[in-house]
Order: sequence, then C-alpha cells, then structure tokens
Amino acid sequence: MSEDDIAVSPELAIPRAELQVRASRAGGPGGQHVNTSSTRIELLWDLTHSRAVTDEVRARLLAKLAARLDSEGMVRVVASDRRSQAQNRAAEGRFSTA
Repeated sequence: MSEDDIAVSPELAIPRAELQVRASRAGGPGGQHVNTSSTRIELLWDLTHSRAVTDEVRARLLAKLAARLDSEGMVRVVASDRRSQAQNRAAEGRFSTA
C-alpha cells in the first residue's frame, strides 16, 4: 500500500488514481447558493476494472455494492447535505483530488 492509497479495510486499499471526484449542483440546505454552486460531491470508483482487487473479491463487492453502482458499473458515493463543496468533500472523507 502506498501513501496515496485509500485504506478501506486491512485487506483492501484503493489507489487514489482509480478514484474520480466530481462536483455538481445539489439541492438541500443552503438556499439559493446551492442552486448556483457545485456543492454536491460524487466519488466514483471503477470496480469492474480496478487493479486493487482480485476477481474473487471483485465478484463479492459487485454483489454487496449493487445499490451503489451506477449504470456504467461504477461504485458511486454522493455527499450533498452540507452547504459547501469543501464541507461535502470532508464528509466523504479524505478523497481530495489534490
């Protein structure tokens, strides 16, 4: 495991390079500011092509994470309940693009 990897469990670390972070507009707290700013953060991981897992682990994760998969088979986690993009990034954990 390298410094840039995200430790998910003792057995699994996702290379940061395999993660995509997107910002988009979100509803919810924040009033009109939310309608004009990209405050929602989406974290995407292409589990089907990841080098971080074996085929056996991939099959198990695909079954367990089915509710979090988008139409392209990407694991998708969304944070949108905070008023700013920075707060939503912090809510998602250490998934900064920097």
